[in-house]
Amino acid sequence: MGEGNFSEEGLHLERKELLEGKMQDTQRFWDNMYTKQQRIAQAAEKHAGKSLTNAAHHIDVQWMYCAYEWTRKDGAAGIDGVTAAEYEVGLWERLENLVELLKSGNYRAPPVKRVYIPKAGSKDEKRPIGIPTYEDKILQRAVVMALEPIFEKEFYDFSYGFRPGKSAHQALERIWKESMGMNGGFVIDMDISKYFDTIDHGLLRDMLSRRVSDGVITRVIGKWLNAGVMDGDKREYPGKGTPQGGVISPLLSNLFLHEVLDDWFVKIVKPRMKGKASMMRYADDAVIICELKEDAERIYKVLGARFDKYGLQIHPEKTRLLDFTKPKDCQGKGNGSFTFLGFTHYWTKSRKGKWIVGRKTNSLRMRRAIKAVSAWCKANRHLPVRKQWETLKAKIKGHYAYYGISLNFWSISEFYEQVRIVWQKWLNRRGRKGKRNWNSFTDYLKLWPLPKPRIVHSYC
Repeated sequence: MGEGNFSEEGLHLERKELLEGKMQDTQRFWDNMYTKQQRIAQAAEKHAGKSLTNAAHHIDVQWMYCAYEWTRKDGAAGIDGVTAAEYEVGLWERLENLVELLKSGNYRAPPVKRVYIPKAGSKDEKRPIGIPTYEDKILQRAVVMALEPIFEKEFYDFSYGFRPGKSAHQALERIWKESMGMNGGFVIDMDISKYFDTIDHGLLRDMLSRRVSDGVITRVIGKWLNAGVMDGDKREYPGKGTPQGGVISPLLSNLFLHEVLDDWFVKIVKPRMKGKASMMRYADDAVIICELKEDAERIYKVLGARFDKYGLQIHPEKTRLLDFTKPKDCQGKGNGSFTFLGFTHYWTKSRKGKWIVGRKTNSLRMRRAIKAVSAWCKANRHLPVRKQWETLKAKIKGHYAYYGISLNFWSISEFYEQVRIVWQKWLNRRGRKGKRNWNSFTDYLKLWPLPKPRIVHSYC
């Protein structure tokens, strides 16, 4: 296209060429990054049990661009106030400078901005969350991309939280199959008190150094651990815990529990069991199922001491050992129940009259979800009905996307009915004009139909 071609068609072609060129460059960057990750994984496998010294060697500006692409653009700004849109101005220069600061050791980790949001299920209570700066999020993502190929070779397949290719639904599928295969067994439902805030920094560094001794990586992780939190005008330096709100935190927390719990269970506990035993873990939420009661009691007895050795505490009230064995045919109800990843697991009878492990949305989660929809309807009842309808559709589909699993149809149907009830309630508070009883509201829903309940994840 010649110079000076400012016709609408010419500008459109120019924009298209630029876009296609950018897409080709981006794909090339991703291909290079994946190739480098494979090299890191191969090195980790070749030198199993040894510490790698050159993981940061692969991080260049193209790698950093992939980290930028992977970083969410709609998050709140950190203490520097820089948004994703503002950071994009002069992006390439910023990323080159970021790589240089990382490699030279001159990067200064900014403190995390602490903000408070309403606590779920409470009107007055608020919980703190951390917001890193946007540039810090990019750098953390870049380091995670370098560390994942190493530790994915170490982590066990029963650990599902915040890992590539793993999901909560895979953990739910596994726990269902394991409990059915063991006829329920005896379940240790454990809860770690304030896990992410009590991880010992010194122990964490030691665990990291056993597999990664690259000074560039270990130095910047140390800076993140010591960066502190900015709460208003006050800067705090927690002596324990992972960086709040950072994308590096899930990997570090998985690394810590891998040694504290996973490795111990596989190498020390299971070989000493007389019957079958299995564990499922998602971040700090873990369940152990034992075929024999005596095995479960032995694990339960030493669990507190094991965690105490690493500066962690088992919640004395929320951690429990329960009889979850398959009921006898003559029993009218099942034995016990436990909650894992928002679902209550319990024994129920199938349509054929056989005992199976059923799952339903945890009652607390159900109340919280309905309450959230009701609060939204109340606050936005002045919006046009179409806008309300579009948002409610998205909320319902999101609920089904997580809770729509096999054997939970009743719970998602209840959620669907409750959403219809609260929507009618708040539509009727828009004024006297246009009030509808339930029958007329049902006809109204024919114009604005809400998504019907459906099972999204079927694996029973």
